[in-house]
Amino acid sequence: MSLVGRERERERLAALAASGGSLLIAGEPGVGKSALLSTLSGHLVVGVEAERDLPYAGLHQVLHPFLDLSALPGVRRAALEVVFGLSDGAAPPVHLVGLAALDLLSAARSVVLVDDAHWLDRESQDVLGFVARRLSDGVLVVASRTPLFAGVPTLSLEPLAPNESSALLAAVAPGLDAERRERVLAQAAGNPLALTELPFGGSSLEEAFAARTAALPAEVRRSLLLAALGGAAVPHEGLVDQNGEFRHPLLRSAVVRAATAAERREAHRQLAATDEPDRRAWHLANAVSGTDETVAGLLEQTADRALRRGGAAAAVRALEKAARLGDGAARARRLMRAAELSAEAGRREDVERILLQVRGLDLSPRERALATWLPTAFDDGVGEGAAGPGELAGLAEEVARTDVELGLRIFWSVAMRCFWVEPGAAVRERISAVAGRLPIEASDPRMVAMAAYVQPAEETDSVIAAFRAGTPDDPADCRLLGSAALQVGAFAESVRFSVAAQRGLRAQGQFGLLARALAVEAWSRTRLGDIAAAEPAAAEAAALAEETRQPYMRGLAAAVQAEIAALRGNYDQAAGKAAEAERIGLAAGARPVLATVQLARSLAALGEGRYADAFAALRRVHDPADPAYQLALRRYVLPELVEAAVRSGHHDEAARIVEELGTATSSPALAAGLRYARALLARDDEAEARFTSALEAENSPWDRARVQLAFGAWLRRQRRATHARPHLKAAAEAFEAFGTEAWAERAREELRASGESRNGNGELTEHELTIARMAADGLTNKEIGERLHLSHRTVSTHLHRIFPKLGVTARTELKQALMTYADTVT
Repeated sequence: MSLVGRERERERLAALAASGGSLLIAGEPGVGKSALLSTLSGHLVVGVEAERDLPYAGLHQVLHPFLDLSALPGVRRAALEVVFGLSDGAAPPVHLVGLAALDLLSAARSVVLVDDAHWLDRESQDVLGFVARRLSDGVLVVASRTPLFAGVPTLSLEPLAPNESSALLAAVAPGLDAERRERVLAQAAGNPLALTELPFGGSSLEEAFAARTAALPAEVRRSLLLAALGGAAVPHEGLVDQNGEFRHPLLRSAVVRAATAAERREAHRQLAATDEPDRRAWHLANAVSGTDETVAGLLEQTADRALRRGGAAAAVRALEKAARLGDGAARARRLMRAAELSAEAGRREDVERILLQVRGLDLSPRERALATWLPTAFDDGVGEGAAGPGELAGLAEEVARTDVELGLRIFWSVAMRCFWVEPGAAVRERISAVAGRLPIEASDPRMVAMAAYVQPAEETDSVIAAFRAGTPDDPADCRLLGSAALQVGAFAESVRFSVAAQRGLRAQGQFGLLARALAVEAWSRTRLGDIAAAEPAAAEAAALAEETRQPYMRGLAAAVQAEIAALRGNYDQAAGKAAEAERIGLAAGARPVLATVQLARSLAALGEGRYADAFAALRRVHDPADPAYQLALRRYVLPELVEAAVRSGHHDEAARIVEELGTATSSPALAAGLRYARALLARDDEAEARFTSALEAENSPWDRARVQLAFGAWLRRQRRATHARPHLKAAAEAFEAFGTEAWAERAREELRASGESRNGNGELTEHELTIARMAADGLTNKEIGERLHLSHRTVSTHLHRIFPKLGVTARTELKQALMTYADTVT
């Protein structure tokens, strides 16, 4: 990077300070991050290595000038009070803490600068990343050696160009001989700070700083070491400024590394004389040269306090250190507790590292169970794991005899794996048998969801029956029931439960679960044709899944986005999203992702008239040997499969699949799909009865429109154009309202082929008449939507078409207009 480039970056920072937003500055030590930060005025926080084991210590420094907790909503205020140790309470999720921090920084509208953010505790890093992705009122600039956050504008500082390195060196050390000059240029490698320090001694920045401190009196060196390890710093010319800050963060680490091990232990021993128990425990731990069970016990207490404040990462570090310092008898217990906490926090690398330390230790039965299960506890069991679902089901049953909650957690991971991968019929039956023996009520939402995941066909009736109990108060339970409803094809119920879950999950900051609820809502709404509401849900699900490190949920959301694009007729966009989702799904064979990708491709192919391609795509979803095969979801793509089959010469193969799935079912989606499929596959002497039966059954508006389009097309081919037109008109208007223009055009083409040349004559479709009557009765768009399983946007679109047909401009005129309309059509 050139000096001109540096000037551009200063201008960029100035513009950011004026407009608001966030920026991450990344680069190696000495490359100019601190210098760039110094061009802005604001509240400065510098990360300190000595405090990285204290949960939310960094965040407390960031928020300290703005910490007016009375201005926050109750649940967010309580979250900060807990993590800052001001009150007791349940440990809040990191995203709830992030929402509280975002509120405070947005209200302050200040400039906040964070240097050496890589030394902040992990909890504070997570919160700052959350805030940086969302802050618009106020400025947050974070400097770190590596890019800490995803989804945040990042400025990567590069070394200076060779000619500019030479110019800078000549300015700071004009008297260097040629040999020394070349050596410094080679050692500095374009690092600006190195170019200003290395001419005066040392082969690296740290060596140069260490050499400077080595020449100081012993008492000054001790004072600097205490400051570097977390004590108060005394100003010293060239090293510590008047505010007690080291002139450069590297000076701090250089002071520590220049000291001997004995000097560091002694400094920690002195710093342990503090009333703050966590700092005391860590200083004592770093002062120990061998083992010390007393200090190990203090660290375990520190871990407990960290957990109460939501600091799982800090608790893990404390437990690992305690395991190294303490008695051998407690080592396994502490390590396994650390591994369990790491798994709950989604830290796969930590779990793997800790379990390596456990090998060969004497474990209790519970600890052995954890050691077997924890490697498989990530990404819903997708990918490689040490144990298969059958083995884990037996393990869950064994553990549940003494620890019901742990047994249920293990069993839940088994059930989820049955959604993402295919264990086979025998394993599914074994898992189901184990579920029946677990000491948990079958009506528990967790058990309902697990039944739906493990045996969606066999458990359809019992799962749907569970929905009659109403909507739970707990948003986590609502989310589970929404997922269960998707598995059994009750898409309207899936939307209802998923939407009910979202408000509570947002308020609680449970963004990982929120991503899942949104993805389920989007999948279900899209199958209902309600793409106007599905589209924002899918987009938010994708963003949150990325942020919460859930790759397969991210893939599922992208696949739904592909499906929506295909329904809208945006085929290039659909292809791009499908490819993106497929890359994620193929990484570990995530079947729901791959099945939805094939559905999206089939819809696009149908829209483009490529019927053989459309059939081939969905045929894969029904082939057990194909990675896109998915036991539950394959039951809900019959309409597309059969339509493609009858148009591409695969009638008999489609009929065999329909026969396989064709038993009586209480699944609304499967029942509607079977009715539609059988009508399409029927002989001409049976088809009309099949279509009529399908229209008379209870359908979603989308399913009804599809039947009307297919029925109208069949009637036209039977030279019954007069009978065909009402169905085709209704289908065209419904598809227009849904925003699926390509489908609406198909219906209009059939209508034109039937001899219809006019663009409507003021007649209301049956669906429009229902909506008009509800609006005339005083129902709001939201209330109408809830009754008809539509979004309020879709209802609004319908009314926009209804008003001119009836010659009205306001809802108050509807009742009289409908009375007049009834007289004209009878």
